[in-house]
Amino acid sequence: MKDVPFLGDEKESLKASLDRHRDVVLWKLEGLDEERARRRMTPSGTSLLGLTKHLAAMEYFWFCHTFGRETEPVPLDDDDPEMDLRVEADETAEGIIAFYKRARAGADAVIDELDVDSTGTAWFGPTVSLRWVLIHMIEETARHTGHMDVVRELIDGTTGDHVRD
Repeated sequence: MKDVPFLGDEKESLKASLDRHRDVVLWKLEGLDEERARRRMTPSGTSLLGLTKHLAAMEYFWFCHTFGRETEPVPLDDDDPEMDLRVEADETAEGIIAFYKRARAGADAVIDELDVDSTGTAWFGPTVSLRWVLIHMIEETARHTGHMDVVRELIDGTTGDHVRD
C-alpha cells in the first residue's frame, strides 16, 4: 500500500488517499471463507460482502454515472434502499469482489481522464467537480472500512486498519 505523498499534487494525493481505503476493503476479506465473508454481524444485517457491494455501487455511481460514463448494472433502487447492501443467495464472495474491482477500474478511468475541476451532474441534480467526488468517496470509503474493521474483528478477531507492502 502506498502512502499519500507528502508533496504530491492535489489529484495524486486525493487518489492515493482513496486507494489506501480501497485496499483495506479487499484486505478485510482476505482469508475468509464464503460463509464468514457474507455473515451478517449486526442487527441491521451488516456484512463484509454487503459493504463491499455497496462501495462498488458507489464507485460506479459517483464516478461513472456523475461524469456520463457507462457502467454495468448497479444494484440501486429508490424502492429498495438496502438493495446495494444486501447479499443475495445467488451472489458469491468471488463475484462481489470482482464487481468491486471492475467498479474501481471504471472509476480510475474517470479519475485518470479528468482534471479535478471537471464537472458532472450528481444524481440529485447539482453540478459537482471531480474534486468533490474524490473527497466524498474518500469519506464514504473510510466510513465503511471502519465498519469493516469492526465486523472483521467480530468474525475472527482480526484487527488493523491498513495493510503494508
